[in-house]
Formats: sequence, structure tokens, C-alpha cells
Amino acid sequence: MPIKPPITDLPIRVSNSGFYRGFTKDVTISAKILVGALILWAIAFPDQAAAVLGSVNTVLLATFNYWYVYSMAFFVVLCFALALWPAAGRLRLGLDDDRPEFSNFSWFSMMFGAGIGIGMLTFATAEPMYHFAKNPSTIMGLTEGSTAGNVRDAYIWSFTHWGLAAWAAYAIVGLALGYFSYRRGLPLTIRSALTPIFGKKLSGPIGHTVDVVAVVATVLGVSQTLGFGVEQFISGLSRIGVGDWLYATAADGTRSSSTLGIIVALIVIMGASTLSAMSGVGKGIKWLSNINMGLSFFILAFFLLFGSTFFGMQTLFVGIWDYLMSIPGNILTVWAKDGTETGDALAGWQGGWTIFYWAWWIAFAPFVGVFLARISKGRTIREYVLGALIIPAIMCFVWFALVGGTAIDLELSGVAQGAIVDAGQADQLFAMLAVMLGETMSYLMSIIVVILLLTYLVTSADSAVLIINTINAAGDEGPKARPHILFWGAALAFVVGGLIIAGGLGAIQTAMVIGALPFSFVMVLMGLSLIKAIYHDGQRAKHGLPTTHIETAPAE
Repeated sequence: MPIKPPITDLPIRVSNSGFYRGFTKDVTISAKILVGALILWAIAFPDQAAAVLGSVNTVLLATFNYWYVYSMAFFVVLCFALALWPAAGRLRLGLDDDRPEFSNFSWFSMMFGAGIGIGMLTFATAEPMYHFAKNPSTIMGLTEGSTAGNVRDAYIWSFTHWGLAAWAAYAIVGLALGYFSYRRGLPLTIRSALTPIFGKKLSGPIGHTVDVVAVVATVLGVSQTLGFGVEQFISGLSRIGVGDWLYATAADGTRSSSTLGIIVALIVIMGASTLSAMSGVGKGIKWLSNINMGLSFFILAFFLLFGSTFFGMQTLFVGIWDYLMSIPGNILTVWAKDGTETGDALAGWQGGWTIFYWAWWIAFAPFVGVFLARISKGRTIREYVLGALIIPAIMCFVWFALVGGTAIDLELSGVAQGAIVDAGQADQLFAMLAVMLGETMSYLMSIIVVILLLTYLVTSADSAVLIINTINAAGDEGPKARPHILFWGAALAFVVGGLIIAGGLGAIQTAMVIGALPFSFVMVLMGLSLIKAIYHDGQRAKHGLPTTHIETAPAE
């Protein structure tokens, strides 16, 4: 069959005047209605919302656990295959003479800050501590929880959840968008990555549906991240003496973030992020990213000098080795309920941790993917994959080893005397600082952590608002109308606040897992579409046919 030229024109109808000028009404209005309905439901009927979301989530985890696991394995394999495939690896995300817009340091800073920054501050301590007490090996009776013999297994699973799989999900979306937008000249929006499969049909309802699914997934994925960050931000403010009003005490004596505390935290975070979003990627987001990267290295240096350095470094290198050896098994293993105590416990653990993480990374992928594509123009596929996959994963491993390793060592040695273990997930980092340092120094370090957390929250939120508007505006990367920036900033705040008040972080988690499922199918199609496009471009090149948008007229 004759080789056809690639599609280099995908018309998407946008409004030419009025409030929605420059935006695709079908996508923007549909997404606003869906997100608005979720907000109203969570606020007006919190108990019903929490119950329904929980029931749906239970069904999805039991039905689609295999899908989530195998989809993530597919993304990891595909990323490395494209980097190692000579014909693909040397292709640029752009024209052959395009070069990167940002320096390597700024590129990495923005990528890391938007992708996983907030999670590091919460989970670098909390996750190793949790798996140190309980993980699949302890469930199966192979190791004993909270003992030195369980440290290696704790890090196998911590690295599994925050390593290559997470960044592969982000990388696939960014790679597909960068390839089709900067080589083919198509709009920087999710639907463009599916043109080899659906062609010009993406100009209509199919394309609108894909973009709406991406916007909703982004809102829920970012809300999950902001939810963890808000809880830790409130914990930090409490540690530095802002006031007891940040917490409310239940009848059983348990403490949780107060409604007033959540509202104040969200006003501060979303107010700052909205102002930053109005300044664009090259200004506010870039500078904030560089600031939080500098503070991140400062905190890492602190733990390297004053933490459990030997224990942490040993954990890092042994953990990476154990993780690499465990990848083939862990990335493909699915535990399903079989009626036995062990089988049901393994399935419950995997649903609460691995499947939750896979859904979180998928829901976060349209946001980080569009952002990665935006800042990666001009880089080769091989450079992009290695930069976006390996370097951030190693940074995550270093954080988990030095910070989490110090916490585990303090508990194993008896110095902490349960102070870190007994602290809530959002408070464990601050509890560890209190154990390590005197009152004055721990207070000062807590202030630095709170500032870093705030910059991460603002960076993630303002990046998300810009990305949502880019998708809604059919890939237009230019300045967006202020009312739309304000709407999505407020929407994120209300989703986070409404769902936390309705059912705590668990309500956000269940909504996010549900919202991630439709986009997981889109992501698999994006991967297949990318393979098809690169292969056909290779065939075109062999026959001397054009492969980029400046070489060819639009395909019919």
C-alpha cells in the first residue's frame, strides 16, 4: 500500500468572541459541568458522596486491578524500547534543527517540582515507615514487621511505587504530545496524540471526549496531590505555632484538620498559585521551580550531614539493587481475593497502595505530560526518556533513602521511642525533625520545610491551571483569559476542600481512582499511536517522503 503523508492539520473549533473566546466550548463547558457537579455533590451531600464513591471504588479495584498493573508495565517497557530503538531515539520532539528552550537545570527543576515534589515531603518519611511495619513479605510471614530484617522489603516497595513506573506514565503522555505537536504541528492537546488511530475524526465529538476525560482526570489527580500537601501544610503551621484552631478533636480523641484550617490553607495556596499562573511558564513557574529545587537540595544536604548518613546510603544502594532485581516480578504481580486470610490481605494491601499509586500517576499524567511536552521541545526522544525517567526516579530514591532511612534508624535504635511511628502521616517529617534536633533548630527547620512545601504546592497548582486551560483552548499555549484561570484555581480549591470535608483524604483518593480509569485507556492508545507514528515515519524517510509539518501539505 502507498505510504500516506502524516496528518499535520487537526482543526478544532474554538469560539471567536465572547467569554469563551479562544476556547473549545464543547470541552470547557462539559469539563466545568462535571467538576462543578462533583463539588456541589461533595459539599451538599457529603455522606452520600463518600459512600457512593467508596462503593464504586471497591468495584473498580476488584475489576480493573489487572488493567492498572499491566498498563503501567506497558508504559515502562515502551519508554525504554523507544529510547533504545535507534530509529526512534534520535528523533527530536520538534524539527531537526530545534534545540531545547530551557537549560538542563531549569528543565529538571520544573519537571521534578510539578511531577512529584509535594509527595516527597509527605511520603519520603511516611511510606518507608509504613512498609517497614507492613508489606507483602510480612503478610506472607517471610519477614517480621518493624525489625531490621524488614528494611530491604520496605524499600523495594517504596522504590517500586515512586520509581520508573511513575515517571513512565508521565513520560509517555509528554512524549506523544511533544512528538505530534512539535513534529507534526498539531495542537498541544491530548487528542492530537491519537491522530494515527482516529485521524480527522478527532476534530469532532471523539476528540472532545478525549480532552474532557483528560481535564477531569487532571483535576482529580492534582486534587489528590494538593490534598496530601494541604494536610502536611496544616501540620507544619501547627508545629511552628500558628495556632490550635488548625485542628479539630473528635469525640474519640483523634485530631484532624479543622474546616477553618483547610479553608485558610487553600486560600493561601490557591491565591498564590493563581497569581503565578497568570505570569506564565517562563516567569512565575520557572522561578518557583528553581527556588524549591534549591531548598530541596538544602534539606537533602541537611539529612546527608546530620541524618543517619551511613544507614541511608547503604539503604540507597542496596535498595536500588533490590528494586531492579524485583521489577520483573513486582511490576506484573496482581493479587486477587481468594477467600484465604493471606490472599485477601495481599489484595487489600495492593489495592490500598500499588493500585492507588498507579491510578494516581495515571490521573496526574495529563497534567505532567502536557507540562513535560511544553518544556521539552527540541530534545531527542532518547534524551527526553532518560532525562524524564531515570534522573527523577533516582532523586526520589535519594529522598526516600536519606529521609525515610533516618526515620527508620531513629526508631530501630530506640532514640525516637515511637514518636515518629505514632505521628500521623502528614506530621511524621516534622516529628522526625523534633527527635533529631533541639527545640530551636527543629523550629527553624520546620519553617524551611513549610516554605518548601508551599512552593511545591503553588508550583503544582499553577502548572495544573495552565495545563487545563491549554487543553480547553485546543492546545493554545498563549496567555489565557483571567476569569478562566480564576475559575480553575477556585475549582481545584473546592474539590480539595469539599472532598476532604466530605470524607477526608480517602474521599479524594476514591474519586481520583475512578477518574483515572477512563484516561488509562486513552494513555494505552497514546502509546500504540506513538509506535505506529514512529514506524510509519521511518518508512516515509526510507522512501524520501516528508515526516514533519514543514515538509508536507496537510493529509487529506
